[in-house]
Amino acid sequence: MEKSAYKALPMQIIKEGTSYLPPGGGVPRLVKMDSPAVAVMTDLCQVPAATIRPDATAAQATQAMIARGVRLLLVVDAAGFVEGVITARDTMGEKPVKMLEEKGGKHAELLVADLMTPREKIEAIDMANVLKSLVGHIVTTLRESARQHALIVDRDPITGEQRVRGIFSATQIARQLGISIQTFEVTSTFAAIESGGARWEFGKQVVTKG
Repeated sequence: MEKSAYKALPMQIIKEGTSYLPPGGGVPRLVKMDSPAVAVMTDLCQVPAATIRPDATAAQATQAMIARGVRLLLVVDAAGFVEGVITARDTMGEKPVKMLEEKGGKHAELLVADLMTPREKIEAIDMANVLKSLVGHIVTTLRESARQHALIVDRDPITGEQRVRGIFSATQIARQLGISIQTFEVTSTFAAIESGGARWEFGKQVVTKG
C-alpha cells in the first residue's frame, strides 16, 4: 500500500576532497583483522558476478576465471538461477584427476556440471551477520570450514527471493591484509594470514604472534 505523503530527504553540501566510486568499487583497500567484514566482501551490487553455464567445459571455466581474475564462478542456468559454484581447485586441482581415474575419459570432456559444488551442498553467510562482523570473524569462518570462498546471501527487497549478494575470498582477504599469497591451497593461505599476527574467534581476538 502506497503512503499518501512522502517527506523529502535531507540534503547536504558535498565536502571538499570527496571522491567517487568507480565501476567495480575501485582498488580494494588495505584492512586489519578488526576492520568491518564488508571491507573485504566482493559486493555483487557493485561488481558483476563471474558466471558460467553447467554445460561449459572445465577448460572454458578455467579460462573464464583467468579472464576475470577470479578463482570462483557462479554456475547458473539459462534463467540466471544459481545451480552451483566451481573454483580453480575444482578445475586445476586433484578433483578432475581423481574423476578421470575413476570414470575414465579425457580431461577435455569434463564439464562444469561434473566438477562443480551443487547448490544443495553450498552453505552461505547471511548478509545481516556480515554487517555485524569483522574481518577476523570471516577469516575464522573460512578457516574452520576449510574453504577458500564463502557466498553471502540476502533477500531481494521487492520480491523477497533469496539472492547471492557477495563473495568472500581468502586470497583477496590476505591481499588486503598485506600478505602475499601465491597458491589457492586453503592451508597455505591461512597459515600466511595467521603468521601475520592473530587468529579470531567470535567475540574475541587470540594473539598468535607478538
